[in-house]
Amino acid sequence: MGTLLILVAVIAFIVLATARFKLHPFLTLLLAAFLLSLLSGLPLADTAKNISNGFGGILGYIGLVIVLGTIIGVILEKSGAAITMAETVIRILGPRFPTLTVSIIGYIVSIPVFCDSGYVILNSLKQSLANRMRVSSVAMSVALATGLYATHTFVPPTPGPIAAAGNLGLESSLGLVIGVGVLVSAFAAMAGLVWANRFKNELPDGEGAEELLEKAEEFEEMKQSYGALPSTFNAFAPIFVPIILICLGSVASFPTLPLGDGHTYEILNFLGQPLNALLIGLFLSVRLIKGKNKLEVFSEHIAAGLVSAAPILLITGAGGAFGAVIKATDVGSYLGMTLSGLGIGIFMPFIVSAALKSAQGSSTVALVTTSALVAPMLGDIGLGSEMGRVLTVMAIGAGAMTVSHANDSFFWVVTQFSKMSVPQAYRAQTMATLVQGVTGIAVVYVLTLILL
Repeated sequence: MGTLLILVAVIAFIVLATARFKLHPFLTLLLAAFLLSLLSGLPLADTAKNISNGFGGILGYIGLVIVLGTIIGVILEKSGAAITMAETVIRILGPRFPTLTVSIIGYIVSIPVFCDSGYVILNSLKQSLANRMRVSSVAMSVALATGLYATHTFVPPTPGPIAAAGNLGLESSLGLVIGVGVLVSAFAAMAGLVWANRFKNELPDGEGAEELLEKAEEFEEMKQSYGALPSTFNAFAPIFVPIILICLGSVASFPTLPLGDGHTYEILNFLGQPLNALLIGLFLSVRLIKGKNKLEVFSEHIAAGLVSAAPILLITGAGGAFGAVIKATDVGSYLGMTLSGLGIGIFMPFIVSAALKSAQGSSTVALVTTSALVAPMLGDIGLGSEMGRVLTVMAIGAGAMTVSHANDSFFWVVTQFSKMSVPQAYRAQTMATLVQGVTGIAVVYVLTLILL
């Protein structure tokens, strides 16, 4: 019981340090690992060792995957591939379902590109469509934001879900995580779309709302700034080829060996390893780079990707360190047995993740911290199987979107670019993320009844 109280106090420290004092999550999680180790009475000689092993262990499994996925996202963003993806969806769906169109665009683009960046890139396209189709820009903004948000919290190679999968020992099962993530995120995106459609007749009431009528011209200017846009195949290939390879590798590695154990299995198993698959995606992304100095531009994009990946790597590693210390204490088994008696099962990681998300704002921090926290207790609450751990990642992802409000940078990106006032954004965007999160955990719960 004493160790449990210490853990609660350390979690309170994480929330207070990140939310109130704005301390960087990397340092916060690292300090939390030291505090938990010292206060729990673990041997002093083992403290640094446990933390170092936890930090290096998680990054050894998943660090390079995060780096490669981030670099691919940067190249897709800088090359105009995201615009090509968006225009492809518009060509397929046409102008009949404007909010559905931007939701699907966001859903696809946010798999490789961070949701904040994705919204900035697609904002003028969204507003151009709203003006042309005479649809409320509030509804269009929420539809785009919730589409982006759905895959951001559920589908690898987005860093948050990858880090959570690594903490739960699923680094070799990312294909399964992707497959289940696509399903759960589709329901979350649809829930966000339904909520967005409630605002079809509402105009933005924030400062500068009248400027939105000029956005149609801005989109054409932005599109021209990219020069010749990539082809549809070249735009989609760097992200969808690796995802397909990872999924094929997972199928080939099923215990029943559906593709046999010969050369086909060996090739698909090799290509389906997340690191190998994303390396292929990185090479495919080179085709998106224009101009004579392709190698130089490619190096610049790699440098930008490393800068973007660095904070995520540090937070992920610190989360792994925190998780290693939790595993070294007896709190995991104690909590597992206690929670098992309560019968809340899959709802426990959702509640913890939602509390952390709402308190400190970062979905990635919520995913990393919660996955490190619950990893030692999954066996005791009946989620220790491979599918149980996959569904735990989904439950944590659902919590990590519940809710986006004033302490979340994405909330301000949506609010400022859509010219909504803060009260309007709370009604439209924040409530949409609540609906998404609740829908997500409901779908995950149904899946536990079917699959576990």
